[in-house]
Amino acid sequence: MSVILERAYDDSQCAGTRVLVDRLWPRGVRKDHLALDDWAKSVAPSDALRKWFGHDPKRWEEFKARYFDELAQNAHAWQPLLKPAQDATLVLIFGARDREHNNAVALREFLERHGAN
Repeated sequence: MSVILERAYDDSQCAGTRVLVDRLWPRGVRKDHLALDDWAKSVAPSDALRKWFGHDPKRWEEFKARYFDELAQNAHAWQPLLKPAQDATLVLIFGARDREHNNAVALREFLERHGAN
């Protein structure tokens, strides 16, 4: 019963329900490399929010607040992720270089607040 994060460019592949949570496919990654169960584009931040954030750690807290607002308005996108997180292991796959300030980190926090722990 957990949510773990994996960077799309890493060689390790964690076991569990594997979901890419970026709106854009990670550049240079072959589709078969990720062994995905799903690509949840609709759970990713809007293009406007993603561009505004620009992975600037100074904007992290404001990004999370805005992203959580988007997620609250888009329950049909994230609710299907709760079951695999509750039943076994949900692996959120992301492409960002920054492992601490990205949408997958924020999404995990959001899901844990909504019962995915």
